[in-house]
Amino acid sequence: MKRNAVISAVVVAVFAAIVTTALTFGPDTSDPAEASEPGTSAGRLIRDDSHRLGAPGTGKVVLVEFLDFECESCRAAYPIVEDLRTKYTGRVDFVVRYFPIPSHTNAVNAAVAVQAAAEQGKFEDMYKRMYDTQTEWGEQQDSKADVFRGFAAEMGLDMAVYDKAVADKATAERVERDRKDGLALGVKGTPTFFLNGKQIEPASVEDFHAQIDAALKG
Repeated sequence: MKRNAVISAVVVAVFAAIVTTALTFGPDTSDPAEASEPGTSAGRLIRDDSHRLGAPGTGKVVLVEFLDFECESCRAAYPIVEDLRTKYTGRVDFVVRYFPIPSHTNAVNAAVAVQAAAEQGKFEDMYKRMYDTQTEWGEQQDSKADVFRGFAAEMGLDMAVYDKAVADKATAERVERDRKDGLALGVKGTPTFFLNGKQIEPASVEDFHAQIDAALKG
């Protein structure tokens, strides 16, 4: 049984548990030399093709989240992040990085599906769909790739293009690159947040807001 618990978005008092709970990883397959390579932290945190949610901010404050679409704590944090986006739209840049947990059977499948949708300009639509439906497909041991394909069809994506992207090893490599960047940055669980390059562990939703407010004033 997973250590993370499904919680209601309204139970903000337990937000600390969301952002500090470390999940159990499988074997670390990253290259130790790569993880310790000096002078690359900034480049590993945000790459040129990293996905951004919503309208761009001013560039002064950037919040990066490493996430796993099958992670229950990520699902619990999702509406909180959505509220942050509403409050800070146009002032804060929100960046999303894939970090599928090896013990989650469909974490990679979900990330690949989101990336395939992104190639047709539907990143955010599929991102939201994964969280909105997580209770329907999460924590199951069989592949849900067909379920995700159904989401793509419902969105009106070009299915030939979608299928090609899902089958292309470059798509999985794109997801894995994000994961390796996270490992190199010391990410050990999801969700993990970085605010202006510094990993943060807000103790509450109010603390999250306070840290962003301080960054905007700094």
